[in-house]
Amino acid sequence: MMMRTILILGIAGLLALSSCELKTPYQNLVAKELASGERYDSLFLGIFFGMRADSFYEHCFSLNRQRIVKEGMGNTSVLFEPKEFNGEVAMNFYPEFNKETEGIRRMPVLFNYYGWAPWNKPYHADSLLPKVLDMFNDWYGGDFLEITHPDKGSVFVKVNGNRRIRVFAKDDQFVQAIFKDLTQEEAES
Repeated sequence: MMMRTILILGIAGLLALSSCELKTPYQNLVAKELASGERYDSLFLGIFFGMRADSFYEHCFSLNRQRIVKEGMGNTSVLFEPKEFNGEVAMNFYPEFNKETEGIRRMPVLFNYYGWAPWNKPYHADSLLPKVLDMFNDWYGGDFLEITHPDKGSVFVKVNGNRRIRVFAKDDQFVQAIFKDLTQEEAES
């Protein structure tokens, strides 16, 4: 009986250890950062996780009056031209808000060259992606982890506390960046 209990406990311990080892580097990174309890709510241009919708609109209106941002694609986003790209690249963004708190929980961002055309290969997303990563390395620090996503291919990820940033080529034209507050429970799209 005693030997059987020891054997069962030994197997359970091995299973627990092996399940820890089966985690990907990305999963380990997320677990470590969330366990740190640190919060990184800052996104860009003074926008942050938890910013309420009314404050976001007022803030963008103020940035628009200062000619820092303007209307984005299809009048459904905010357009910013990062100085790092000398007016050649558009950065369009519009947040997703938490339904309960009305604060920003996720921020999808699209980057594209103004000169993009299907036949203009130097202005495709695959040549823009490393430049967006360089800019983000300056803005948020280095250490983006490259992972392979089954649908998106190479995705570059950085996690600081609750803030995850994913960057990838969405298609030939757009580089997509998605900022997510990992402490938010709502399903991710």
